[in-house]
Amino acid sequence: MELTLLYTIVGFALAGYSVIANDSIQTLGTFIASKQKWFKWYTLASAASFVLILAITWGWYSNDGDISYGRLTQIPFQEIQWYHAVAPAILLVLTRFGIPVSTTFLVLSAFASTVVLEKMLMKSVVGYGLAATAAYICWVVISKFINEKLDEVEDKWIGFWRNSVWVTSGWLWWVWLSHDVANIAVYLPRQLDVTLLLIVLGYFTILLFYIFYIHGGTIQKVVLEKTGTRYARSATIINIIYAAVLYYFKELNDLPMSTTWVFVGLLCGRELAIASMNSDYKFKYVFPLIGKDFLKMTLGLTVSVAIVLAIHYIIIPNNWF
Repeated sequence: MELTLLYTIVGFALAGYSVIANDSIQTLGTFIASKQKWFKWYTLASAASFVLILAITWGWYSNDGDISYGRLTQIPFQEIQWYHAVAPAILLVLTRFGIPVSTTFLVLSAFASTVVLEKMLMKSVVGYGLAATAAYICWVVISKFINEKLDEVEDKWIGFWRNSVWVTSGWLWWVWLSHDVANIAVYLPRQLDVTLLLIVLGYFTILLFYIFYIHGGTIQKVVLEKTGTRYARSATIINIIYAAVLYYFKELNDLPMSTTWVFVGLLCGRELAIASMNSDYKFKYVFPLIGKDFLKMTLGLTVSVAIVLAIHYIIIPNNWF
């Protein structure tokens, strides 16, 4: 087996596992938290896999075989080298410690130029700020009518909120996939044939079932430690706002961005709003939560910048392999 093919297989396999294990919890975390009490893990996994297959197949069909939804137009295909496989390996290690690292930065930094990485960073920072601001405003308004620290729902609305989680989680999952599949597709040709598409779908489905089997893994704690995320009503509201922000940036341009930063920004704005509107929920409880998440994101960004600088200024000039 040629080394290039070996690096491609290893990089794709590690990136697929890292993205599904780390980033998918951003979208599926509230779904798992609010539904695992009522449904078996394999039922939830089957629903998520159905949406995944539809979303990736539609992207492949509507973009001439490109499953990345056109997110890699500014990152041309490259012959995979050993250092391309190192990035998802690092991500895999960080995931084991429950760190919500940006897959976009860690994986795509190994392929992107410094100019593209700078643009990705700026778009992600704006996404973080917009998500935090939108979440704060929305939950200040929401707090006028409901208390999300309590699962107080009238009996006639229980069915509505529980069904809404299914619909909004499916929409969010689809929109998120249209962003983050690029982090895996970067290891593949930009146009896939049917055989390769089926291999990708099969691998993703297996990974997804595993993540549901372990109930989201360590990274799920980022979701569970936030206020009321186990409640169907809260999960629905989070899904709607998160999906709306991601959809806006998807339509804005084809540049990849960190959905992790958007997700953490949304949770940050939400927690601050709940603390502002509830006298029994003090800011001293909120700031350690959002501060810890921000430090973890900064760690991932630091590693990503180190990777891209090492590739462009140390590895490639020396041409070690």
